[in-house]
Amino acid sequence: KYFLNQVQRRTGLRLELIRPEEEARLAVISCAPLVNPGSEHVMVFDIGGGSTELVWIDVSEVPPEQRIEAVMRLDIRNRKYNGDARGKARIVDFISVPLGVATLHERFDDVEDESARFALMSWYFEEHLAKFTPYEDLDVLKGVEGFQMIGTSGTVTTVAAAHLGLTRYDRRKVDGLTLTEAQIGTVISRMMAQGPEGRRADPSIGKDRAELILSGAAILQTLLRIWPTDRLGVADAGLREGMLLSMMSRKRAQRDEG
Repeated sequence: KYFLNQVQRRTGLRLELIRPEEEARLAVISCAPLVNPGSEHVMVFDIGGGSTELVWIDVSEVPPEQRIEAVMRLDIRNRKYNGDARGKARIVDFISVPLGVATLHERFDDVEDESARFALMSWYFEEHLAKFTPYEDLDVLKGVEGFQMIGTSGTVTTVAAAHLGLTRYDRRKVDGLTLTEAQIGTVISRMMAQGPEGRRADPSIGKDRAELILSGAAILQTLLRIWPTDRLGVADAGLREGMLLSMMSRKRAQRDEG
């Protein structure tokens, strides 16, 4: 609060501190254009510095051609929609795990062996998913059809750039890319083999992300291991795109109602 007050006093700008739920909602909306019309269940995750947000969405009651728009209109507060679900994207569950690339890295920074550190980070992150309904209740996963996983974060886009061998980051080549679990595993194995110095020298990773990329990769690989998919949609999008798409969707809804 002190920081917010100082910003307002010195600049005249009133900043709004959003809750994890709102951050997750905007992340999901930013990924909406990547939702496959054939997907009945979508999980969107955002790996941040201090936390990781996961949202599992059921769009099975939405006509395929309307699923992207339905995700744009998602209400994160309505986690358990008990009414008529037809035409609506329903949230199966949402969780904000208090572990991101920085916090997970700091937690195991004293483990010198990188392979051991990677395994510990993966195990520790999975432990924090215990209360997430799609992980806790395996019945939720039975009969899941058309499952799609979409990731939005620096970790995901860096892994995609490394897979493509980009020496200069190009959003046009990364956003919307689909990576298989095998391709992601190959990139992570190469990063592990490079060591700290090799990762810092790799232009597809960059010096800024070299130190924290393994903790992000541990989270990413854990998520792919747990749920029923062998591929990942890559979104180079975030809160800004989510806000813009949300406002556009709201305008369309108002126009349609008018």
